[in-house]
Amino acid sequence: MMSPSQAAGPAADPDSPEDRLRRFATIWSRAVFPVTATSMTRPEIEEHLLPLARRLSETLHARPFDPQAAHRVGTALIDAHCTDPEALSRTLGVVDSYLVLYCGAGGESELTAEESRARCARLQHALAAGFAHGLRERTLAEQEAIARSSLRARSDAAQALHATEARFRAVFEGAAIGIGIADLDGNVLEVNETLTRMFGGLEHHVRGRKVTDWSHPEDRPHVWQLYRELVRGEREHFRAEKPFFRNDGTVLWTNLTVSLLRDADGRPQYQLALMEDTTERRLLNLRLRYEATHDALTGLPNRTLFFERLEKALSAGDGARFGLCYLDLDGFKAINDSLGHAAGDRLLVEVADRLQSCATAPGEMVARLGGDEFVALTTGPDTQREVDELATRILGVLGSPIRVDGREFTVRGSIGIVEGPAGERTAAEVLRSADITMYRAKSAGGNRFEVADPEADARAITRHGLTTALPAALEREEFFIEYQPLVHLGDGSVHGAEALVRWCHPQHGVLGPDRFIPLAEHTGLIVPLGRWVLQEAVRQARFWQKRHCDGGPLRINVNLSPAQLHHPGLVADTVDVLERSGLEPGALCLEVTESALIGADEDLLKPLRQLAEMGVDIALDDFGTGYSNLANLRRLPVSVLKLDRSFTQGMQRHPADPVDLKIVEGIVSLAHSLELAVTVEGVETGAQAEQLRELGCDTAQGWYYARPGAPDRIHSLLLADAV
Repeated sequence: MMSPSQAAGPAADPDSPEDRLRRFATIWSRAVFPVTATSMTRPEIEEHLLPLARRLSETLHARPFDPQAAHRVGTALIDAHCTDPEALSRTLGVVDSYLVLYCGAGGESELTAEESRARCARLQHALAAGFAHGLRERTLAEQEAIARSSLRARSDAAQALHATEARFRAVFEGAAIGIGIADLDGNVLEVNETLTRMFGGLEHHVRGRKVTDWSHPEDRPHVWQLYRELVRGEREHFRAEKPFFRNDGTVLWTNLTVSLLRDADGRPQYQLALMEDTTERRLLNLRLRYEATHDALTGLPNRTLFFERLEKALSAGDGARFGLCYLDLDGFKAINDSLGHAAGDRLLVEVADRLQSCATAPGEMVARLGGDEFVALTTGPDTQREVDELATRILGVLGSPIRVDGREFTVRGSIGIVEGPAGERTAAEVLRSADITMYRAKSAGGNRFEVADPEADARAITRHGLTTALPAALEREEFFIEYQPLVHLGDGSVHGAEALVRWCHPQHGVLGPDRFIPLAEHTGLIVPLGRWVLQEAVRQARFWQKRHCDGGPLRINVNLSPAQLHHPGLVADTVDVLERSGLEPGALCLEVTESALIGADEDLLKPLRQLAEMGVDIALDDFGTGYSNLANLRRLPVSVLKLDRSFTQGMQRHPADPVDLKIVEGIVSLAHSLELAVTVEGVETGAQAEQLRELGCDTAQGWYYARPGAPDRIHSLLLADAV
């Protein structure tokens, strides 16, 4: 007989989500079929389990996550006659081993491995509870029917006293659940052997007692109210989870069903109690709950439990406040990489122990979010002071060396603090703010804490938004180029133009390169963006040459980032762009910042040398800011020095700063002796331009000549002081 997956034919995807789901159902059916009392075949069992498997898979990926669906799956197993306890054990084993493996991928959103395992544990918990609930309901219904039938037979002793008594005793004493009978005053009249064993095995400790003697501190408030209503005849039965003290002082947890028995005239006469011992199941549920809410390595509360506590703190009443410390260990990755993950885990355990010693006051807790990230929460009326003290204690305990594998390590940490009144922000917003603040502390050197600042948060969120929008912005052609003239100081003619990229953002308007170039370098998008700038700038330069009889700008300057310098396709891309446009290599100048070339080895300089040998000019941009050795200029393949504006700002005053004049004069003399041209940035006044001309500078650019603008304005020089 062909299986459903075989019947699908060759067009079926052998590794589709449906195929993986069916494999999971097959494994499940093979596990439970041997212990299932049913007339169904194993393939029929598999078809019955397939929709249950689909429900588990969908619940695993659902947002918001609600494990209640797994509760119904457990109940459905009882309906399929999988009532043997071994069937539950095997089902939990299959879910634990194979649910994430076969159904973990896909869904509306990808889950991390940690989140998948945490959800899987909670699904097991709910499934076990549903199985127990279904089994209990089935058992109680059967036992209650038997017990009621027996008691009715006993009350009709005049008709068949001996037979009725025998049947009643057989059921009463042989029942798998505890059965007790009491009068309406609460005096216990009869108990079966099962109930006696549940309470410790001594019948006289049970019989003769009053029901009200069995109160327990953990009784739910409504239980005794329901009991009073029952003995008054206002209700026929009630069910509740109730703890009892055994004779030895230990606690017995039960699922209790109490029913009212009436006489022939309908008057209340007795109360019948059915008790199912749920102590072991409760301990199992508690263990599953613990595993689902605590970190397996450190024993600290995990992200799930922390969010529960944080949400509770944020939903507290008026006047409540909270304080949160978000800790990330500095340099932990280096320890992990050098000593291995086992040593890193031991270090994390020691860190967790130290953190726990810092948060011992009421309302304080420490949790591990994952990796080397921890959080500490404090609540109360004075969290403004307490959270600072908590952060100080944390940094203090981390300061003592930790010994791992015979070596001592001093662990440092960066902490972001968020403090404020409850009810104003969600848990996700609080944690995001703490995360941003923690990275601010890390960028400030680490081993410190910073307090959240709404403006800094907003800037970080904006940066993140810009980072995620960059790839689509390039595809949607949101970038454009403005050109700033390069003017020959000798005759005042336009010598060239520098291409400056801008981003026309849909929400933030026009953004300068300082807002997005660092983000592009960080994400690697600078390479395709830089190639696009090069293509557009070279195309525009070629257009100028064709359009203007005087040749237009003699050179187009394009900036190269350090990431582009390391890209293996730099030379090939540049050659390809020049050949496609028809622009001569001598009309292109690539600007590289001085800081990018400090200490550069021959591997980094090789592509620049190749471009220079082709005729492309290489300009050393922002010269004077990188503190490079002037002797290094001889080995760099540069033909132009672009003097940083910081050297010429003193020339805007009258009289000019004599020190600045001497520095510029020395640099120009050195450059010319090395056959390098000198370009000056940031020229904003006519006096500045004249002094630079007298000092021998070759070209200049700045607002005195023109601000960056559209390509058709490249020959329109303002020649007006900008300051």
